[in-house]
Amino acid sequence: MEQVFKQREGGIRRPFSESAGVTCRTCSILLQRRLTDFGAEKSFAKAAGQVKEHYGIDISPSTVRNATELHGDALQGHTELLQGDANPEQKAQIVVETDGTMIPLVTTDPTQATDQRKTRVTGWKEARLALAFENGSTTPIYGTTTGKPEEVGEQLANCALRVGWGEQTDVHGVGAGANWISDQVESVFGARGSYLIDYYHLCEYLAAASKSCSPDPDVWYKTQKEKALSNQMDAVLESLKPHIEPLSVEENQAPVRACERYIRNRPEQFDYLGALQAGLPIGSGRIEGAHRFVIQERLKLTGAWWKLENADKMLALRTSRANGNWGKYWDSVSSSDRAFEAMN
Repeated sequence: MEQVFKQREGGIRRPFSESAGVTCRTCSILLQRRLTDFGAEKSFAKAAGQVKEHYGIDISPSTVRNATELHGDALQGHTELLQGDANPEQKAQIVVETDGTMIPLVTTDPTQATDQRKTRVTGWKEARLALAFENGSTTPIYGTTTGKPEEVGEQLANCALRVGWGEQTDVHGVGAGANWISDQVESVFGARGSYLIDYYHLCEYLAAASKSCSPDPDVWYKTQKEKALSNQMDAVLESLKPHIEPLSVEENQAPVRACERYIRNRPEQFDYLGALQAGLPIGSGRIEGAHRFVIQERLKLTGAWWKLENADKMLALRTSRANGNWGKYWDSVSSSDRAFEAMN
């Protein structure tokens, strides 16, 4: 039982509440940090179990969810807390990558005041991850969004600025063949930016086409890969052309036609020889791996479905953590009462 004291001038003084920084039915900043820490990594039910295991406190999953979403919301829009401050040291060469992964979403009809569960609709939406790093570095800066390609471009720019992007910086983009990716690299970085199709994506197309192009598909596939690495893409196209399926064949049954079109539509994006000679990556493995630990490990848990606004809050939390700004955010919270008041 908490000890309380009546004051001569009226009212009640609660020394424990004052010293602990808590009021009735709220969580202290320190406890909020613990709840958010667990809630950003595990399901809210498992997070509540971890709080009980480590601290002996019975917390409901809904309280964990409230704290986690509160601080995810507080992080949104604060670039300095998500990705840090811009690096004043201009780098000569940086690498940027971006791609998307599908996350599960649920929507309801807010006009149905009686039971919104009856209007529940599930679906999928692409969450897009961007990153930038100085060539040779092992510590990228990350950015996330569920918005349009232009918002991905903003994230690329933010990440690049934190790495050291300047007027004299050459920017090497590498990734899949989606036009929105190369368009954003060109739009954001202009003449000092270049874009390279991920070599392994190209190899997937070549592997699919190889069975229709030669009685010895393994040899044909290896030969075309070597041609690609030496920038002989015209020779690769010539090897494909005699085997292109007629238009009457369905798209999903025409791997040669798909491969030829993939190469022909991107003539300036296969400079593997130039990238290798400059010591630049020709694969986008970093973005593929980052999808797993930045987005998928939390937002694609079995049975989890997200409202879009809550998915964005979770992405903000995980972006800040991935960029090493977790402590910086909580220092900013500890110096104010905004988060504490918001839970009252």
